Amino acid sequence: MSTTAVAPLTIQDAEALVAAAHRAAGAAGVAVSVTVLDAGGHLLAFRRDDRAVLISGETSTRKAYTALQLNAPTADLVDAVQPGGPFHTLPTALDRPLLFIAGGVPVHRDGRLIGAIGIGGGAPEQDHAFAGSAVEVLA
Repeated sequence: MSTTAVAPLTIQDAEALVAAAHRAAGAAGVAVSVTVLDAGGHLLAFRRDDRAVLISGETSTRKAYTALQLNAPTADLVDAVQPGGPFHTLPTALDRPLLFIAGGVPVHRDGRLIGAIGIGGGAPEQDHAFAGSAVEVLA
């Protein structure tokens, strides 16, 4: 069986994602924190706007981790953790808590998961839009 190698998420890719997310948030007048993780969950890039609340850094990291672990945008998973949902107990089952609030988006290259971006600081819908627009810079 042969497999095709996919280029991993690089530091340069991560920095481009962070810059694009901050441009989008800045254009909307929103102060955010942005976290980019590689496919192994390792931190590649992080930036917190000086005006963003401190907790936005933890929020952005947990959103990125959640999107990475489940390979899905966190906005698509919100209902899954409600009582009776398929992931109802998942947020507390792992060593690192997951965060099911819009703003985490997996990053793919050639159809394969290579990392994730998480944004915290704005309204969840804003964070999701900023993350989605940032991922487009790698397309």
